[in-house]
Amino acid sequence: QVQLVESGGGLVQVGASLRLSCTASGLPFSSYIMAWFRQAPGKEREFLASVARNDVYTFYSNTAKGRFTISRDNTKNTVYLQMNNLKPEDTATYYCAADASIVASRMVFDYDYWGQGTQVTVSS
Repeated sequence: QVQLVESGGGLVQVGASLRLSCTASGLPFSSYIMAWFRQAPGKEREFLASVARNDVYTFYSNTAKGRFTISRDNTKNTVYLQMNNLKPEDTATYYCAADASIVASRMVFDYDYWGQGTQVTVSS
């Protein structure tokens, strides 16, 4: 059974940093492209960043570029999202996702597995 478990969310103040983690089990982690998405109440799920199998290639949305950094540790079956200079508009539930495709995608429907999400709330 495949499981993706996110952690590291919480309530922080404007300008703070958070590091989210997502640990996978039940799948060959190093064979999957990994990504982070987020969803705010009343909004569609939004792509943030993806990282290739070998941790060399990364892709970011314009929202995430410059403040967020995605990375992975294949020895720990874990993908990370470092978030800096957080803003109130970053408040959302953050999800990690796994994609068995060769080419990285920004589309929700391309991802095969999802975690349950971790809540990030940025207070002003």
